[in-house]
Parts: sequence; C-alpha cells; structure tokens
Amino acid sequence: MSAKYGLLGLLSYGDQTGYDLNKTFEYSLNYFWNTQTSQIYKELNTMEKDEWLTSKIVYQDDKPNRKVYSITPLGLEELHKWLSKDFVDREMRIRNAFLIKVFFSGGNDVDDNIAMFERYREACQSRLDSMAQTNENVEAHIENEEERKLAVYWKMTARYGEYYFKMCVDWAAEMIEIIKKEKNK
Repeated sequence: MSAKYGLLGLLSYGDQTGYDLNKTFEYSLNYFWNTQTSQIYKELNTMEKDEWLTSKIVYQDDKPNRKVYSITPLGLEELHKWLSKDFVDREMRIRNAFLIKVFFSGGNDVDDNIAMFERYREACQSRLDSMAQTNENVEAHIENEEERKLAVYWKMTARYGEYYFKMCVDWAAEMIEIIKKEKNK
C-alpha cells in the first residue's frame, strides 16, 4: 500500500486540508502505516493530477489561506477497487529493520545486545501505552450514527495495534532472558 490509499480513505469521510490530513494520519493511521508530511503532499499533488481529488483555496482574512482537498468520483472508485483487491499473501510479508539488526547481532557484545532489546522493549511499551489514547480519539470523533458504524472498523485497527505492541514487548522480554542465559553458560 502507498499512503495514497490512506489519504483517499480519509478524504472519503470528508474534505480536509493537507494539514488536517497529516494530523489525522498521525493520530489514526500512523501506528500501522508511517508516512512523512512531505510524502502526504507529494501524494496529494499526484492524485490531483490523476483526477482522484480536487482542491480549492479557501481565502481567509486573519489567517493564511487554506487548500482544501475533496475526493472525486474517480478517486472514490479507485479507493473501492483497492479495498476489493485480495492481497493478503503479499501483506503477510514483514519488513522490519530491527529484525535485520537482530539477525546480525550475534557478533556484538552481549551486554550491548541486551541493551538494544531493552530499548526496543521500552519503545514498544511506550507505543502500547499510547494505544489507549487512540481509542479515546476514535470516540471523540464520532458525531453521528454513520460514524459510529465506521468506528467499529477504526477500533479494529487500534486493537491490532494493541496486540502487536503487546507481542513486541513480550518478545523482547523473552529475547533478553535468552541472551542472559546464553551469557551465563
């Protein structure tokens, strides 16, 4: 997936500025799909050229003007095509730089490896702790019955994040114990 489908999905809920999309991405999608602000604006420009969205300038007297994006019927069609594609096998692939480090850490100092796993565990615990805020954010953005129905799916992704980071915390703790046992042999 590229960020464009996340952006199309967000725009399918309503018109937003690039700034709003960036913030929404940050608090709702970022824990399972990371993107940079520059990538968001690049994708918005590309999608506008592809006629998947339009933009208009909203002039303001006391603030900078705002560029507001809207999804087009063509963009909505593209989003629905993407949602209907079955690509579970491809999505099961893992890309994780930390695991590459782990794979090649056998020649490192054991105490450095323990410290590396402890930092990883702490970072994962921090992300897990922040997942509680995600559910609060979902509830805060429900304004009507239609959004309540959508929120069921938003909460599913949040639950995945909770399970994932809990697994990472548990895995790191177990790996620390394995390294310590190997060190004491």
